[in-house]
Amino acid sequence: MAHMNSRVLLARRPAEHLVAADFEVDTKPLGSISEGQFMIKNIYLSLDAGFRQWMNEGSGDNYLESMPLGEPVQSIVMGTVIESRNPEYPEGSIVMGRTSWEQYSIADGSDLMSILEPDPAVELHEYLCSLGPSGMTAYFGIMDIGQPKQGDIFVINAAAGGIGCIAGQIAKAEGCTTVGIAGGQAKCEWLQKTLGYDQVIDYKSAEPLEQQLHRVVPNGIDIVYDNVGGSMLTTMLGQLAENSRIILCGAVSQYEGDGGHAAIGNMWELITKRARAEGFMFSDHVDRYPQAIEYITGMLKSGSLVSPVNWSEGIESSGQAFIDMLAGSNLGKCLIKL
Repeated sequence: MAHMNSRVLLARRPAEHLVAADFEVDTKPLGSISEGQFMIKNIYLSLDAGFRQWMNEGSGDNYLESMPLGEPVQSIVMGTVIESRNPEYPEGSIVMGRTSWEQYSIADGSDLMSILEPDPAVELHEYLCSLGPSGMTAYFGIMDIGQPKQGDIFVINAAAGGIGCIAGQIAKAEGCTTVGIAGGQAKCEWLQKTLGYDQVIDYKSAEPLEQQLHRVVPNGIDIVYDNVGGSMLTTMLGQLAENSRIILCGAVSQYEGDGGHAAIGNMWELITKRARAEGFMFSDHVDRYPQAIEYITGMLKSGSLVSPVNWSEGIESSGQAFIDMLAGSNLGKCLIKL
């Protein structure tokens, strides 16, 4: 008997801002698997802001094609293999990979798919959070591009998001003074009290961001971790220290704008400050995941890492949860529990 598979489809191209009507939930029988394939019963879906970029018309690039209309929204998922015709993915395996917002997925082992070997001392969902894409992105961005040194000033925007929550704590563990940028007094207080940021900046306050940066980091920023892009990145580039490193991770302020991404100013600062800016994708470092997982697992087990999760439940909640995340309603990583 075929499994009935509920899915969330991209129903139409979004306008400037996503709305619930851009998504549609449908249920249809799941087909049978072919040789080399396996069937996954998904447990958790990861919500990652970067996927908003590929919902737009003509947004395909060297990393992903534009999401097709009428098909499930792409996502990183975790689930259990319940049927297999692929000997490398036997039944009962717990796997993580890029499929879609759906209850069941059929995969062939490509598209970032891997078998997990969970540590029994770590909660399973952490493999989509601190030990998953968010944690890998935080770790490799800081270690490879940021190259932190004792006493470095580390400033990250979207500090209360899934990546920001982990990155700030890793930077502090590496000896940096950490500054988190977020929107709203309550969120900034949470960053200090819960995550241990040394300083916080509320970009929504009446005091302009540029003035706050001059006040909080008067000697400049050694490591910029940028998740926002746009005018905020321009402002941060105006406050660099010499030999600074700029980690280009995301551009959440730009995903919902018309006409492409806004130009970035203060680029001359990269020259005069002898700075280095570099982009990356967490999937560039698959062969080094064990290194990152060992480091972050050590932090989890020692109690030196807080890994907050913003939970939603049920496949039907995925669209609105994603919209709320883009609006900054979350504290920590956003997951859907199926």
